[in-house]
This record gives sequence, C-alpha cells and structure tokens, in this order.
Amino acid sequence: MENIDLGTQNKKAIALKSVMAAVFLTMFKLLIGALTGSLGILSEALHSGLDLIAAVITFFAVKFSDLPADKEHNYGHGRIENISALIETFLLFVTCFWIIYEAIHRLITNKIEIEVTIWSFIVISTSIIIDITRSRALYKVARKYNSQALEADALHFSTDIWSSCVVLVGLTGAAFKFFYADSIAALVVAILVLSVSYRMGRKAFDALMDRAPDRIVEQINQIIKTIPGILKFHDLRVRESGSTKFVELNIHVDKGLSIEKAHSISEKVEEEIAKKISSCKVTVHIEPDEIS
Repeated sequence: MENIDLGTQNKKAIALKSVMAAVFLTMFKLLIGALTGSLGILSEALHSGLDLIAAVITFFAVKFSDLPADKEHNYGHGRIENISALIETFLLFVTCFWIIYEAIHRLITNKIEIEVTIWSFIVISTSIIIDITRSRALYKVARKYNSQALEADALHFSTDIWSSCVVLVGLTGAAFKFFYADSIAALVVAILVLSVSYRMGRKAFDALMDRAPDRIVEQINQIIKTIPGILKFHDLRVRESGSTKFVELNIHVDKGLSIEKAHSISEKVEEEIAKKISSCKVTVHIEPDEIS
C-alpha cells in the first residue's frame, strides 16, 4: 500500500507541475501573439491552452485512477485515464480544425499582418525549453508507473516541441518579409497535432474497447512456454484499464499431479508474468490433462 501511495503522490506531483507549466506558456503565448498578430504564435497559444486542459484532466485522472476496486468498480478506476486521453484527443481535433480554417483564410484573402519582434522569438524559444523539460519528466514517471494519462500528457508537450520549432521557422520567414511562412507554419502545426492526436485517440479507444495489446499478448505467450509443467494453454485474454493489465488464461497440467503441485505451477505463471509485465493482475484456471 505504501508503494501505491508513493506512486500516486509522484504522479500527482508531476501532473501538477505540468499544469503550472501549461498555465505559464498559455498566458505568455497569448500575450505575445496578441501583440504581434502572429497566427503561428496564437495557434501555439491555443495548443498550449488545450495542453492546460489536458494537464488538468491528467491531474484528476491520476488522482482517481489508483483508487482501489470496490463493489461498484470490481476492476478498479483505471479507465479514468483512458477516458481522459480520449477527451484530450477530441479537444485537439477541434483546435486543429480552427487553425486550418484560419490559416487557409489568411492565405486566400491575403490578410496577413505580423509584427515580428524579439519577444516573438523569446516566447517560442522559452516554450521549446520548457516543453523539452516537461516531456522528459513526464515520460520518465509514465514509464516508471505505467501511466497512460501521464504518457498522453507527455505526448502533448512533445508535440509542442515540434510545433514550436515549425513556428520558429515561420517567424524567421516573416522577419524576412515572407509573411506567408507564418500561415504555412500554422498549417504544419495543425497537421502534426492531428497526427499525434489520432494515435493517442486510437490507443485510448482500443483500451476502452478491450482490445488485446498485441505486444503484451506475444510477451505472455513467450513467458508461458518457458514454465515447466504446462502441457498447453488456451483462452488467453488481456485487457487494459489505465496502467493496469488484467490477464486471464487456462493452463493444462498432468492430471496425476497433486493439488499442491498444480497450484504451484499456476502461481509460477502469475509470478513470471507479473515479473516481466508491470501493473499486471493475473487469473489462472487449471485444467487436468494427460501427457501424450
């Protein structure tokens, strides 16, 4: 219980820091974007605004996802992480469509007025530095505690790194009177975000639909084959709920084995799977069989 509480505290702490970083970046970009009229920076501000919403959602997701199972939630509350990732995807899609519309409108109507100042470059450079720091920290904790919510948050900050670099290129072009570069940069940002959003949304949707993760299924297959005493196995089922994996399978053992020995084999299966795959809960059903 102490390890679980410590993990929850660590995840909440890193999520809260992401909220504060997102607040700072959103306000900074909005201010400079409004002063310069840069669509690239304003699109980045909206992107950071969604990152702020996503960071808040992530904070509450990691806060409640580690609550223990109860009468109403037999498998725990891990699905909160998957739902939060799906909400984040929807928000990103909405913003991307607005960015694409506004960028195309400016290119078609030729209404492009941008004042490129030193602050334009400062805000984007600051964003890149903060995004690199936050994404690394989030990925580290996400891998340690196998948190999909933190992984999705890290993905948001990672996307910001690339989109900010694109905007930086656009601002450089505008500084040399190539104002179309800013709108083009905004379009590239939108495409990058759409691509990442689709992958993140697909992963969350698959988890909510109980799609068995191929990599984990293959890993479990390999683990079981190395355990002596198992004649064959079938009905392997794997589902994810937040950071937790639920594994069920049937194993066949020699019908001449004692109950204690058969139970020992099933415990070995649970132990080996839990050793190789973190946050995994395994249920093994034993069936008697004859050695051919």
